[in-house]
Amino acid sequence: MKTAKVLVFASVMAALVNVLSVPPLAIPIAVGPFETTVHFSQLPIFLAGMLAGPAAGLITGFVGGLYTSFTIIPFIVGGLAILGCAAGLFAKKINPFFSGILAWCVQAPFVAVTDYIWFAFFMHTPQAAVWAIITPIMGKLTVESVIAAFLALVVVRYVRRSGISF
Repeated sequence: MKTAKVLVFASVMAALVNVLSVPPLAIPIAVGPFETTVHFSQLPIFLAGMLAGPAAGLITGFVGGLYTSFTIIPFIVGGLAILGCAAGLFAKKINPFFSGILAWCVQAPFVAVTDYIWFAFFMHTPQAAVWAIITPIMGKLTVESVIAAFLALVVVRYVRRSGISF
């Protein structure tokens, strides 16, 4: 029964990742010459990992990233799976806020490398411009992750106080 409960929770969180990554909940912005969005789709990934464990975080990140993978950048499913799994692993030892921050620190190198590959080789962006695109994206993702980690701290504390477990 516990496995079914975790899978249902991960599925709901994965659906929420997709909902939070599309307009109007994702706000379009220009970061230099690149169009992106401000979103908080990391929050359900953090919650799945922190509340139901690393496997649930991994599943939530992977499944939740499928829409964005098909519409924006194909590598994102791997990064989001890493984010959820890392959040779940760190949450076993430290509080949810720092778990989210450390999970982003684990995911960030993957994002930087895959974004570099995407822009340099698939989008044929000149080498001089690739890091000019990636740097503001990494900054934006850092801010989003910090905010999502803070929100996860609040939600996780509330859920744990209410006695809900997975």
